[in-house]
Amino acid sequence: MSAPADLALVNGAVYTVDAARRWARAVAVRDGRIVAVGTDAEIRELVGPRTEVIDLAGRMLLPGFQDAHVHPPSAGVEMLQCELLDLHGLDEYREAIRAYAAAHPEAEWILGGGWAMDVFPGGVPTKEILDELVPDRPVFLPSRDGHSAWVNSVALKLAGITRETPDPPDGRIERDELGEPVGTLQEGAMRLVGDLAPEPTQEEWERGLLEAQRYLHSLGITAWQDAIVGGSYPTLEAYVAVAERGELTARVVGALWWDRYRGLEQIPELREQRARGQVGRFRATSVKIMLDGVCENFTAAVLEPYLDARGEPTDNRGILFVEPELLREAVIRLDAEGFQVHFHALADRAVREGLDAIEAAIRANGPSDHRHHLAHIQIVHPDDLPRFRRLGAVANAQPLWAAHESQMDDLTIPFLGEPRWRWQYPFGSLVRHGAVLAMGSDWGVSSPNPLEEIHVAVNRVMPPNYPYTVENREVFLPEERLDLPTALAAFTMGSAYVNHLDRETGSIEVGKLADLVVLDRNLFEHPVEELAEARVELTLVEGERVFAAGDLA
Repeated sequence: MSAPADLALVNGAVYTVDAARRWARAVAVRDGRIVAVGTDAEIRELVGPRTEVIDLAGRMLLPGFQDAHVHPPSAGVEMLQCELLDLHGLDEYREAIRAYAAAHPEAEWILGGGWAMDVFPGGVPTKEILDELVPDRPVFLPSRDGHSAWVNSVALKLAGITRETPDPPDGRIERDELGEPVGTLQEGAMRLVGDLAPEPTQEEWERGLLEAQRYLHSLGITAWQDAIVGGSYPTLEAYVAVAERGELTARVVGALWWDRYRGLEQIPELREQRARGQVGRFRATSVKIMLDGVCENFTAAVLEPYLDARGEPTDNRGILFVEPELLREAVIRLDAEGFQVHFHALADRAVREGLDAIEAAIRANGPSDHRHHLAHIQIVHPDDLPRFRRLGAVANAQPLWAAHESQMDDLTIPFLGEPRWRWQYPFGSLVRHGAVLAMGSDWGVSSPNPLEEIHVAVNRVMPPNYPYTVENREVFLPEERLDLPTALAAFTMGSAYVNHLDRETGSIEVGKLADLVVLDRNLFEHPVEELAEARVELTLVEGERVFAAGDLA
C-alpha cells in the first residue's frame, strides 16, 4: 500500500479537465501534489489515521481557475479607495463619492474609480458633478476599463488644462462646443492629471495585492497573469516583497510594461527586472505591449474608419500606440531574449499588427515555446482567425464583455456598422479554427468572477443579477457561444498554458499540484442559464486552504 494521503476529497463530482479521463469521484493529495484520482473506494485506501477527509457530498471539484489577464494590485488599492466598480448609475456614484470624501477629510486627492461609460451621455462624465461633490480637492477617477478618467475643476486647474491645451498624440481632452474641457480625459490625456496624483506607497501596493489575492481566492482563482507590472502600476517590488515573505499564495506571471514612449533601449531594463522578479510563486517573464485603446471612446485601432452617429464613415481609425515597424523589431528582440509577449490588441487593426509581429519573430528567430498571446480580441477580421493557430498565438479572451448591454448597444455597435460589429468576440470561430483559448477578467475593469465569465462565454448574455440592469436579453452573436467544457478548459488548462503552468496545474492529474476549487453544485447538472449562480466553497493551493466557506471552513 502507498503511503497515506495528507488529504482526501471524496464523494464528489470531480471534473478533471483531463482528456484521458474527464470524470472521477475522489482525489488524494500528499505533500501538495495529487497522488490519486479515482473512485471513492480507491481513494479511501489511501486514508490513514492522520489523513484529513473532506466529504464533498456531491459538490463539484475542479482545477483551480486561472485568470490570464488581470490587475490585482491596482484593483486591490481601488478597493481601499473610492471604488465604483460594483455600482451603476449616477445616483449611486454620487452617494459613493460624497461618502468617501466625507469619510476621508485628510485625503489630499480623491482617488479610486470604476465608473461605467454607459451611465453618461456619449460615455463622457462632466466636471460639474464632481465640483458639486468635492469642490475643494482634486478628483481623479479612472473608468472601469482604465482608458478614461473623470476629473473635477480643481484637478484641471492643477494640471493647467484649458481650452488652449492641445490634445496629446495618444489621447484626447473631451471638450464642449466652445472648446472648454468638460472633465473627461481619454487615453494618454489621463496622464496630464494622473501624473500629478500621489502614487500609492510600497506598503499600499502590498496591502492592495494581498486584499486582491484574498478576494480572488474566494472566487476559486489560484493563479493569474498580471497584465501590467510597471508603468503606471509600479508593482514589481510589491510582488517580490510579498513573495519573499511567503505571503503570495497564488502563482503569478508578471507582464512587465513596455513603455510606448521609448524604443528598443528599454530591453536591457526588462531583462534586469525579469532577473529580479523570480521569487517564490512569482515570475516576471512576460512583457505587455499596449497596441490600442477601446472602441467606446474610438481609440481602438480599426482597419476601416469608425462611423458617426448618422452611420457615415469618419476619418478616425483609432490609435495605434506602437508604430508597426518598431513593433515588429521589438517583438523580434523580445522573442529572441526569451520573453513572452502579452499584447493588448482590442480591434482588428491592432490584432493584425500583433499577429504580423509574431509572424516576423518566427521568421527571424524560428519557432519558440514562448506562447505569445493577444488579449481582448474584441474585433478580429475573419481573414485573421486561422492565423492564431498557424502562428501559435493564444487568444486571450475576456468573455464578460461579449453580451448585449448599453455600452455595447449604445456606444459600440452603431459606430462599427455592418458587417464589422458581427466580428466581435469570435470565441466560437477561433476554437473552430483551432486556436488555443485562454480566459481572463481584466479586473478591476470588470468582475473577476470566473463563473460569471464562463456564464457569458456559454450563453452570450449577461448574468442575471449582475451589478447593473441589462434590458436587452437577446443572445449576442449566438454562433460564437462556447460549450461548457470548452469554457471551463479555457479558464483552467488554457490559462495555465499561457502561464507555462500546464505541466504542473490546469487539470486534475496524478503528479500535478493540488491547486483545486470546490463549487456548491455540479455545473453539468444545472441549466447553463444558471452558471453564474454557482458559488465557490473551497479553494486549495498545494492542498492548503486559501479560502473556505460554509461547512468546508
